[in-house]
Amino acid sequence: MSEKAGQGKGESDNHSSIEQYLVKDPELFALNLARMIEQAGKAASAWVEPREKGEVRDHMAEPVADMVKTFSKLSEYWLSDPQRALEAQTRLFAAYMDVWSKAIQRLNTTPDTPQVEDAVKPERGDKRFQDPEWGRNAFFDFLKQTYLVTSRWAADLVHQTEGLDEHTRQKANFYVKQVSAAMSPSNFLFTNPELFRETMASHGENLVRGMKMLAEDIAAGKGELRLRQSDYKRFSIGENIAVTPGKVVGRSDVAEIIQYAPSTDKVLKRPLLICPPWINKFYILDLNPEKSFIRWATEQGHSVFVISWVNPDERHGAKNWEAYIREGLQYGLDTIEKETGEREVNAIGYCVGGTLLSAALALMAQEGDHRVRSVTFFTTQVDFTHAGDLKVFVDEDQISALERAMQEKGYLDGTRMATAFNMLRSSDLIWPYVVNNYMRGKDPMPFDLLYWNADSTRMTAANHSFYLRNCYLENNLSAGRMQLAGRTISLADISIPVYNLAAKEDHIAPARSVFLGCKFFGGDVEYVMAGSGHIAGVINPPHLNKYQYWTGGKPEGDFDKWFAHAKETPGSWWPHWHGWIESQDADRVDARLPGQRIQPLDEAPGTYVRVRV
Repeated sequence: MSEKAGQGKGESDNHSSIEQYLVKDPELFALNLARMIEQAGKAASAWVEPREKGEVRDHMAEPVADMVKTFSKLSEYWLSDPQRALEAQTRLFAAYMDVWSKAIQRLNTTPDTPQVEDAVKPERGDKRFQDPEWGRNAFFDFLKQTYLVTSRWAADLVHQTEGLDEHTRQKANFYVKQVSAAMSPSNFLFTNPELFRETMASHGENLVRGMKMLAEDIAAGKGELRLRQSDYKRFSIGENIAVTPGKVVGRSDVAEIIQYAPSTDKVLKRPLLICPPWINKFYILDLNPEKSFIRWATEQGHSVFVISWVNPDERHGAKNWEAYIREGLQYGLDTIEKETGEREVNAIGYCVGGTLLSAALALMAQEGDHRVRSVTFFTTQVDFTHAGDLKVFVDEDQISALERAMQEKGYLDGTRMATAFNMLRSSDLIWPYVVNNYMRGKDPMPFDLLYWNADSTRMTAANHSFYLRNCYLENNLSAGRMQLAGRTISLADISIPVYNLAAKEDHIAPARSVFLGCKFFGGDVEYVMAGSGHIAGVINPPHLNKYQYWTGGKPEGDFDKWFAHAKETPGSWWPHWHGWIESQDADRVDARLPGQRIQPLDEAPGTYVRVRV
């Protein structure tokens, strides 16, 4: 009798499990499918209309051609030897059989028998397969394991292919990751148990909302998908983001110069000029009062000036690196001198802003301009031998195709660069939002960092081409071959003290790459490695007590040996940097209010930062 009762309970559980994947109200479900199709039509119209008008041109041919070309090199290796190809296929088939046999074993288990281990498990931290049904339901578990086996087999093929140059291997690995991420069963309605259940429970209402959001995002991108990663309506620049008080005290064609209000009665005699990247907007350093490096720096007694780069359009197409140096960096130094009377300045460069700053300092050293007396680089590369994941997009064919595209308007559209950055972490920055937005029909959570990430900027054709060719492709800056203003510049001419900050998990400017770059400067270099990555490693306020940083001897020799002997300190590196700044010059003067000598043009954060693409 107890056995029958047990069977009845098992049948009930199985029935309940099946019930959640069945249509409850066919009429309502059909109605919502019709509404979904209507919204999908609007999405298609938003995509097609700009193309019919000639306002948008697709540039997918070049990336697809490059992917095919890269994969063909892999195929040549594996298909050139039948035995090698057979062995690769046998490995995959054996892995499939292991998944299949364990699935059969799991179907035959009872509550009293030991649990059957999966043939393969997701990587630690993989959030795609957290729903219990991925392990409890035989169908979804089989899909998950088959996918994991296939994607890892494909990745192994790349690593085991002999005779590939490093750049081709890096590209092949990147493309395999992109295809694998796109093909995950978690991305599709009928192969994701959570999506399937939600669709049945809402009678398809989630699909209606999702298609509506898709149409809105394509329209917002003027024919391109502008994937929303945050609830953008919750943020407003100057109101709850980028709110540190200050004034715009200078404006050129390429930059606004912002002077921030002091937070102390006395300030360091040397003002601080920050050169952020033009690839993103400067307010990553001023997201909110809790995270703001700018606000914190004023609280330590710095007179902070920041360059806010223009969001360029057709008028700026010919603005090159020299223009950004003359009309941005040196214009900022001129503005500081007029406003404060000080010629000696501490400078900070972040990411590509630091690369520009290093080139500018080398040029200025030859020209006799020595106003910058110490320089700090945040996650900045000056040597690109071990450049990060972005190098996957850089070779002669890809740069030439990009240059042709930029010549049409004089700039690179911001969405293309944003897409490139998102693709580097597509499993975190693309597919979770595709699923959440367009299949679940849910608005993403408000997150200031992702709001900033989506607030992309255009890049002038001359500037971007010069950067890609001279840095990523030809590595001219560290080699002493870069030509600026009719001069051949050398980093060895930079003899001022350097504070060089890297981040341990940085995939844009790897810590090893930043370390190698230290040897090219002509003066003393303080190399510091922060915990975390390109953003979180830099934006790490002391009060949060997060991560750690490493300091050690001179950045010479082997990076791994330096790291093995480095001293680890818990928490933020910010106080360590401030102590280093004071060791250069700790003299203080009365606080300087913005606009004491120059008539302010606007309130911070200015007008350039508000221009959206």
